[in-house]
Amino acid sequence: MKKPKIRLDELVMIKGFAETKSIAQSLIIAGKVYLKEKKLDKPGYSISRDAEIVYRGPLHPWVSRGGIKLDHALNIFKLKVNGLIALDIGASTGGFSDVLLQNGAKKLYAIDVGYGQLHEKIANNPKVVSIERKNARYLSKEDILENIDILVCDASFISLTKILPEPIKLCSKKAKLIALIKPQFELEKKFISKGGIVKDEQLRNNVCLNISSWMENKMYWKVNQIIESPIKGAKGNIEYLMYASK
Repeated sequence: MKKPKIRLDELVMIKGFAETKSIAQSLIIAGKVYLKEKKLDKPGYSISRDAEIVYRGPLHPWVSRGGIKLDHALNIFKLKVNGLIALDIGASTGGFSDVLLQNGAKKLYAIDVGYGQLHEKIANNPKVVSIERKNARYLSKEDILENIDILVCDASFISLTKILPEPIKLCSKKAKLIALIKPQFELEKKFISKGGIVKDEQLRNNVCLNISSWMENKMYWKVNQIIESPIKGAKGNIEYLMYASK
């Protein structure tokens, strides 16, 4: 009796090469999955569960694991960024920036309070304007000369309510926002467990509700959806991805 076959993207996840289906599909389409010497580049390819597939390449196609989060968000929220002007707050190594560029962003402003962190692949891209040693709380039209179509944010050690107000003012009339909600930076210290982990699910849910309420009632943006991030933060915290539109 023949063993039932499964989709290639499912097998890629079973083998541990990818944490989510969207990541698995990205790796397959990028030509990183092989069966012996045959390249398998179709996510829906039917294959035996016992097939000895191998992965050739980095564990994900982005310059940092942060890209996994934004790639997942674009897929779930069904957002297209091709031809858009983007602003990446808390760019760091450039994981979010990498996803935006690979998905066709026309121009990208990468903002970070730090210095020298941006991966050379991103820093050397002619579409990128890197603004280092800049606190996004104080961004203005003097820094960003054009209206932003899509704003993304992966910031640490600061609440979204403090870092987003000025960048939001730079957005176009039909702009979109994807921001990572990190409960550990939204709550008072007394609510955070040893090691900096927010273990209480109700506390995390309350953070999401509070950020959503602030976004709609103070910033006057519509919060369309909030989902759990496909991977945890560096210390193991559960984080969330918020999609809002102007």
